[in-house]
Amino acid sequence: MATGLICLFVAFSTHAQECAHFLFLQKNKVVEETIYNKKGEPNGKKVYEVSDVSTNGGTTTAKLNSEIFDKKGKSIAKSTSSVQCTGGAILIDMKMMMPDQDNQQQTYDVDASAQGNYIDYPYSMKPGDDLKDGNFTMDMKKGTIAQTVNMQITQRKVLAQESITTPAGTWDCFKISSHNHVGIKTGFITIPFNVDVTEWYAPGFGIIKTESKHGSTLITSIK
Repeated sequence: MATGLICLFVAFSTHAQECAHFLFLQKNKVVEETIYNKKGEPNGKKVYEVSDVSTNGGTTTAKLNSEIFDKKGKSIAKSTSSVQCTGGAILIDMKMMMPDQDNQQQTYDVDASAQGNYIDYPYSMKPGDDLKDGNFTMDMKKGTIAQTVNMQITQRKVLAQESITTPAGTWDCFKISSHNHVGIKTGFITIPFNVDVTEWYAPGFGIIKTESKHGSTLITSIK
């Protein structure tokens, strides 16, 4: 009985430590992600603020408010998302995975509802591992125009471990590749968007860097 209680305590303590260190699970934390175009030039930024953190049934959940700014510093989009920490993985809201470079093509003033799905980052990942796919659907309405956005992230594979340094710090990361498919449906017409993405994920901290043929993102400030 005592051994069982000790094991339970150790498991709970490990879970609490993982959650406490994760970048987007710290209340009032402000994280700035710089967005670069395919030429490597700064093209805007996304600012995340953790507004609330709660724990229920062994799962810690954080609510994030995010705002996208264009390269002139004008706010062009606002949204909310969430991150969860469970006993074996970090679960990231797939709304956070939407391509930022495309988001900057228009100012968002929409009503949106999402079938919130999370993408899984297990604590125990290692190079060579295949990770679970992710699927996300969001309905948007701008004036009289209704759109449905579907995003599928597949072929996720852990390629290597690399150290990444940014203006915000240095992290030991897992390099993860994936294939992303986004379909934007307006009426009966669906416009497809396909891109291969590489990301650098720091365990217990978050996604530090992403790259695709369209550009890249980088965590550049943490407050």
